[in-house]
Amino acid sequence: METIKTRFAPSPTGYLHVGGARTALFNFLAARRAGGTFVLRIEDTDRARHDESAVGKIIDDLRWLGIAWDEGPDVGGPNGPYRQSERLDIYRRHVETLLSAGKAYYAFETAEELAALRAAAEGEKRAFRYARPATLPTADDAERARADGRPVVVRFAAPGRDVTIHDEVFGTVTVAAGEQDDFIIVKDDGWPTYHLANVVDDALMGVTLIMRGQEFLGQTWRQALLREALGFATPTYAHLPLILDMAGRKLSKRDGDVDVHAFRAAGYLPEALGNFIALLGWSAGGQRERMDLAEMIAAFGPERIGKANAKFDREKLLAFNTDAAAAADEDRLLAAFEDYLSLNETPIPADDPALLRRLLRASAGLRTFADVVAKTGVLFVADEAFDYDAKAVKKVLAKGAGAGYAVLEALRGRLAACEWSEEALHELIEAYCVGTSQGMGKVAQPLRVAVTGATVSPSITETLAILGRDKTLARIDRCLALREA
Repeated sequence: METIKTRFAPSPTGYLHVGGARTALFNFLAARRAGGTFVLRIEDTDRARHDESAVGKIIDDLRWLGIAWDEGPDVGGPNGPYRQSERLDIYRRHVETLLSAGKAYYAFETAEELAALRAAAEGEKRAFRYARPATLPTADDAERARADGRPVVVRFAAPGRDVTIHDEVFGTVTVAAGEQDDFIIVKDDGWPTYHLANVVDDALMGVTLIMRGQEFLGQTWRQALLREALGFATPTYAHLPLILDMAGRKLSKRDGDVDVHAFRAAGYLPEALGNFIALLGWSAGGQRERMDLAEMIAAFGPERIGKANAKFDREKLLAFNTDAAAAADEDRLLAAFEDYLSLNETPIPADDPALLRRLLRASAGLRTFADVVAKTGVLFVADEAFDYDAKAVKKVLAKGAGAGYAVLEALRGRLAACEWSEEALHELIEAYCVGTSQGMGKVAQPLRVAVTGATVSPSITETLAILGRDKTLARIDRCLALREA
């Protein structure tokens, strides 16, 4: 496979969307598979929507997913700067080249004038196309327009012929001359539009393969014309299919968060999310699905990207994460759990690795790290801070003339005198079960409800051992008071 150069060029308006993460991942995989170069470029020319804090968020979540770049704003490289806001002089030079050659021109219409032109076209039931003036305005004309307070933009002069794009995924796409317009390449604030900055940067940075979402395919004719006008080589294009929800609608927040950070904060492992995202439109062949990053690099190729829209199956993602957690060793789980705790406010002490390991062992079979908090978090709140589940109290404690309360009364004194270790607690509870001819459930569940308010926790001996003697006894006393209330 020939050496290639790919790029991911996000616009920092918020957290990294899973669609953007897929684009970044595919470009990373393609570059690594071919022994090529992967570039991260920040496209921050849309100043109205720009969020500077989003730059760090995007970089952080890309690194969390295991995606690394060879050139970028934080690592440097031979083709910088890697933020478009720092490349304005470069764009101006290329715009001057186009203006001098008559391939671009100034335009001065106000928003109201353009709206009137569009309304007129609509009234005549025809598509609006900007009418190029017979004589192109000069730089002096542009200065006078500015002095008069009119907006001054630069438009590209479309050559008026069909444009054909070859795409590695969608095949040949032709845009007829009649469907083209003289599009804006410099806005009235002096900043370049996406089309111009994107083309100049890809060419000067040596990008040879452009992989991005299908929604950009309809705009590619503009970039092809700009490349030709500026004398740039044509790259290989590969547009990625849309990502839809399970109902076939465009993926959105209506049915859950769709940002990488949201899944990270929800307790997913990056290796599970990355593996799942890689399969949104790409196949390694056969029935192969579970892969680590190295395996994905070895298997990846744009030729296995399909045209069909991908479905974002959250149940499948959860299954991936459950399997990944089960396969991870304790050190890996600990590091990921610590990251999860750093992003969430929980009652669990985050600065005690030995305790965190214990909680992870007690939560074997977890689906996400949120399960650990749901199962063990109550052990770290104040003794009066949790509520008792009414159904659990009725079924476990009050049923059978208060049989569960009787177990608590009988065990309280024994627990107060017991050595506080899992082994000793297990022996005490097991001896009580044998002595009273009761099954473990009849004894463990009343204790569990008493100290957690619910019927789910780690094993009862581990629950009590983690909780400690004083808190266990205080919670039993609080529970017994329920019977008297």
